[in-house]
Amino acid sequence: MSAAEAPRRGPRERMVFGAAQLIRREGVAATGMREVAAYAQAPRGSLQHYFPGGKEQLVNEAVGWAGRYAGNRIDRFLAALPMPTPSGLFAEMVRQWTDEYETAGFAGGCPVAAATVDRAESTASTREAAAAAFGTWTGSVARALTDMGVPEDRAGALATLMISALEGAILIARAERNVRALTSVARELGPLLDAAVVKDGA
Repeated sequence: MSAAEAPRRGPRERMVFGAAQLIRREGVAATGMREVAAYAQAPRGSLQHYFPGGKEQLVNEAVGWAGRYAGNRIDRFLAALPMPTPSGLFAEMVRQWTDEYETAGFAGGCPVAAATVDRAESTASTREAAAAAFGTWTGSVARALTDMGVPEDRAGALATLMISALEGAILIARAERNVRALTSVARELGPLLDAAVVKDGA
């Protein structure tokens, strides 16, 4: 979702979206309530109204939003494939990031990962929100793999592998200012993922 889409939403939704966007670029510590209000084009006083739990509540909701967004995109990625395969799905997951980095630069990462790095040890509720967000995303990928013929007892582990490889490649890409790591994981993991599909009658 681009920043241009945010104003179509209500002020609360814009603030959650804005927090996610700022966290993915600056991290939790550098994301202030004032900056979120400005990004969302919302009155600063409305933050206390919508988020009585303060910044912690807002961050946790932004992390939850990011997990749902990532999970929901799996269906869109599959719809873009003429014949869905595990490697094709992973390539689409990677392409989302290579497209962003090649067109807009390397400023942004995953807000769930950023919140985990910044707050996992200091704020239990944010760590729990991040774990739940990764769980939502992993569950969506695992269900997609199962629908493509991957046995259920492997789908969860492979979904974890896909997301872990993607998150690691995002970090390397941002450090190197190069999409090399992203294209490498897509190329190398693709055959392994497709080999996990059990054909009918096999």
